Order: sequence, then C-alpha cells, then structure tokens
Amino acid sequence: MESAFALVWFGCSFCVEYAFQLYWVEVETGEVANRRFTKQQLIEFFSHRAAGCVALEACGSAHWWARKIAALGHKVVLLHARFIRPFVQNNKTDATDARAIWTAAQQPGMRFVAPKTADQQAILALHRMRSLLVKSRTMQVNQLRGLLYEFGVTLKAGRVVGLAEVRERLHEIEQVVPGVLFDALRDQLHHIDLIDGEIRKLERQIVAWQRQEAACQRVTSIPGIGPLTATALVATIGDPAAFKSGRELAAYLGLVPRQSGTGGKLRLGGISKSV
Repeated sequence: MESAFALVWFGCSFCVEYAFQLYWVEVETGEVANRRFTKQQLIEFFSHRAAGCVALEACGSAHWWARKIAALGHKVVLLHARFIRPFVQNNKTDATDARAIWTAAQQPGMRFVAPKTADQQAILALHRMRSLLVKSRTMQVNQLRGLLYEFGVTLKAGRVVGLAEVRERLHEIEQVVPGVLFDALRDQLHHIDLIDGEIRKLERQIVAWQRQEAACQRVTSIPGIGPLTATALVATIGDPAAFKSGRELAAYLGLVPRQSGTGGKLRLGGISKSV
C-alpha cells in the first residue's frame, strides 16, 4: 500500500462560488504549481489525478466538496480557518491562501474537522431554519406584548399563557385599541400561529431522522437529552472517530473553559460557547 508521505498534497482555497485556487508540489519532480480552476475544471482535474491528499478550509460548501473529491478516490481533510491563518505569508491573496492551507495541513499534530454526510448537513440546515423561526416568533410575541402595554393592556408572563390571554380578551382589547391597530394586531396573531405551524413541521422532520439514526437513539437514551439536542449534537460532531478523547470533543463544542497562560501561570475563563 502506498505511503501517505508519497502522496501529493493539495491545498485548495475557495476564492468565490465559481473559482478555486489550488497549490501543490509534485513529489517526483519538486515542481511547484499554483493554479486557478473553475468548478468543472477542478472536478475534471481531480478525476484524472492519481490518489492524493486534498486539504480544504472548513467554510461554505466545504463538506460537499469533501464528499465530491473523496468519491474521486482522494483523501480529504478539512481545516479550521484559525489554524490556517498563521501560515499566510505576505499579503492575503487566493494564491497565498492555497499555499497556507497546503502548509498547515502537513503540520504534525494538526487537528482536522470531520467531513459531514449529506444527511448531517441537512439536519443542521433544519435546525438553523427552526432557530430563525423561533427567533422571529419571539420577536413578534414581544412586540405584540409591548404594543398592547402602550394602551394599558398587560398580559401574563410566558409566551403560551400570554397568547392564550390575548385570544380570550380580544373583545376587551378591541374596545381599548384603535381599530386600525386592532386589525393589524389580529393579523400578527395569525402570523404567529403560522410560524408555530412551520416550527412544528420542522420538528417533526428532525424527530423522524432521530428515530432512524442509531447514534441519535443512543444519545437520547441519556437522561435530559431530547430529540432536538441529540440530532444537533450528532450532526455537529460528524465522525466521532475524529476526536481522540471526550475532552477534545467537549473543546470542539466549546464546553471547556478558555485557557490563557504565560510565565507558568494558567488562567481559566468561561466556556467559549454553549450549544
């Protein structure tokens, strides 16, 4: 079996949606190449090359490209942008970005991002769509509550309880609020109901995937974890084998304290993010 050290490494930078910069060094001749490709040209190039190692920045469409290039017989690794930036020499250009990706990917101990499957990407997309709808619903409910308060109408705390009270008191509110505003408020109530329906539809799709995915079922067996958390976790992690330990996984998710130290003193901060 051919050693990984004999394979040609490629560093690929996404310039724009339709242009790509590729940097590589031919193993046999030492020739350095730094070329620009269109999408179709890049696919044709890798389809005619012998198996190699292709490094990509983990940015938009990177997971699709990882699957596409891997299907052509190449090994693909994804790198986080913050691990590439220190290797950018001189001014930042597409050519220097491609070379920086090529250099960073070959560093000992470099950590890579696990490529996601199409299903995992789709589930994360559903979660993002749901998150936006929930945010929109919260904004509209808060606006409705605030507008009614301007006319002396106070509501009970809580989204579900507050909306139920609005519907119960519609006749009373109609007597207090000017007609031009009351019609708009009633339309907004209807719009909130539509958003609720869209959120429930997305949640049914997410739960359906959770029931057929073995990894999600194992995660939901943990007390306190439901279908939404389980599907988001499994889809975000990608391939668990990419992590050497549970602590490394926790660090990837942002659930361990930030560390900052110098002169032998280590300071621990808060977690980098919450999921």
